Amino acid sequence: MPQECWGVILAAGQGTRMAQATGGEAKQFLPYEGAPLWWSSARAMAASPLVHGLVFVFPQGRLEQARSEALSLNEKHSCGVPFLFAEGGARRQDSVRHGLAVLPESCVKVLVHDGARPFVSTALVTRLALALDEEGLAGAVPGLAVTDTIKETDENGRITRTPPRETLRAVQTPQAFFAKELAEAHARAEAEGWNVTDDASLMEQCGRPVRVVEGEENNVKITHPGDLALLLPRTMPLPCCGYGYDVHAYGGNRPLVLGGVEIGGEYLIRAHSDGDVLMHALMDAVLGCFGGGDIGRLFPDNDPAFENISSSIMLDHVLQLAAEAKVRLVHADLTVIAQKPRLAPHAEAIRRNIARLLDLPLEHTAFKATTEEKLGFTGELRGIKAVALVTALREVPAPSRHTAR
Repeated sequence: MPQECWGVILAAGQGTRMAQATGGEAKQFLPYEGAPLWWSSARAMAASPLVHGLVFVFPQGRLEQARSEALSLNEKHSCGVPFLFAEGGARRQDSVRHGLAVLPESCVKVLVHDGARPFVSTALVTRLALALDEEGLAGAVPGLAVTDTIKETDENGRITRTPPRETLRAVQTPQAFFAKELAEAHARAEAEGWNVTDDASLMEQCGRPVRVVEGEENNVKITHPGDLALLLPRTMPLPCCGYGYDVHAYGGNRPLVLGGVEIGGEYLIRAHSDGDVLMHALMDAVLGCFGGGDIGRLFPDNDPAFENISSSIMLDHVLQLAAEAKVRLVHADLTVIAQKPRLAPHAEAIRRNIARLLDLPLEHTAFKATTEEKLGFTGELRGIKAVALVTALREVPAPSRHTAR
């Protein structure tokens, strides 16, 4: 039977250092992904199979309001574990002591976490809870190797010592302990007037062994105004592609134009617009990158407004729609299928014009022409076809940081 483990989420700070940047709101209550910041930590901790419940420690005077919000959020997205609540104290260690006081007697292990560290992963929570199983260990805390040289100074700023960087660790939360032992250490600190910055320091003063396990670079604490940028919505590039196909018949009154380049000659196109079959296939391919429909819907062939309109103008509108959908084109591969006319003399001009219109490097724009060996629609000189394949990157919301496992 696994030992019962609870998380204590500290969300009782006043956030005075960031008050001006946050409009007076305590940082742990700032909105992040549709909920207060502390809720992100709650979800990550509760997702661990080793966590049996959560204690929330909220500021004095805000406990009932925050309790109601936690319960409401849990109804929408259940954490699957029971909640308990405590009122914070003047110091961090007071808030921890109050949180420990409401733990159930069945709780053996406790993970103390700062509510202003919203990016903690469930994997780290589980790793810390398991680390306590090491014989003789009183606590386990996450830490990262220090990359900068650290200096100790006197009150005048003069360097007094340079500790060896190899032995230094920047410590994070959650910090894992045995609940009864941590509660006894806090009782002793209260009785003897100790002031500590974290629970590991407290256990050190009690002479109890605490081990550092590997922390996470992403597990940062929202501390300074510049950190607020971390709470902005994040996106990630999602590869996508679109395919386009179009056909136009010969025997009309439009001069043959391909990719915005006038080909001329005896083969005239039957079309409502300018009949640029290559541009039409290209536009459908671009629209396919974001489910934007097709050019038949955007530019109906029964609308007089599009009579003999240049396909370059229509492409400009399609590219604007792509930009609004946060789609960035990265490559275009185009092919025209025609028995006649011979297109090789025009291939480079077509390729360059397409690259210009799409704002793509020439090496990311391909144009080819081929025949169907005198077979079918094109082989019988009844018309011309074009196909287009466009690849792109679309910005989409990135997964939540705290869901990493």
